[in-house]
Amino acid sequence: MIHFARKIAMVSLVAVGAACSTGQSPPASDTAGQSPDPVLDQDCQAALASLYQATPKAKELSGQAKGILVFPGVVRAGFIAGASHGTGELIENGKITGYYATTSVTYGLQAGVQKYAYVMMFMSDSALSSLKTSSGFEVGMAPTIVIGDQGAAKNVTTATLQSDIYAFIFDQKGLMGGIGLRGSKITRLNK
Repeated sequence: MIHFARKIAMVSLVAVGAACSTGQSPPASDTAGQSPDPVLDQDCQAALASLYQATPKAKELSGQAKGILVFPGVVRAGFIAGASHGTGELIENGKITGYYATTSVTYGLQAGVQKYAYVMMFMSDSALSSLKTSSGFEVGMAPTIVIGDQGAAKNVTTATLQSDIYAFIFDQKGLMGGIGLRGSKITRLNK
């Protein structure tokens, strides 16, 4: 049974990868001051604007964040076993400092396909350093992360900021029950 579930997870991951692929590879290096992936840059800026419009407290938090990791289009698919994948960028002091991928594989009762965006705001230098220095930053292992929605964000103030990372999931499209970030692995891309 475990072998069968692994095969389904691999098929789901391939399907997610195909759904995310545009068939084009961005240039490997920054030339003449241009971004290696201007389409991703635009998508990330649009995702942040959408989050800030729907959740004004997220905009307030962003002003205190040491770094903001934006994934504008994560695709999740599954049938019994599932997978998700998306690419994004890290923004520090208004500048893009790196590109990242998020991937997860899950097992359990699930079926469907969904696309969503998520943003992680790193509130401490140690949390940001953990992302930047690990070979695979795993959500839910450490440091402390709070996954917020509009309701949770409304209760966050500068006086109540105690967590290392705040994450917001938004712009869900498609049909699939439940979204979580726990178990997602984030790796730096060489762009």
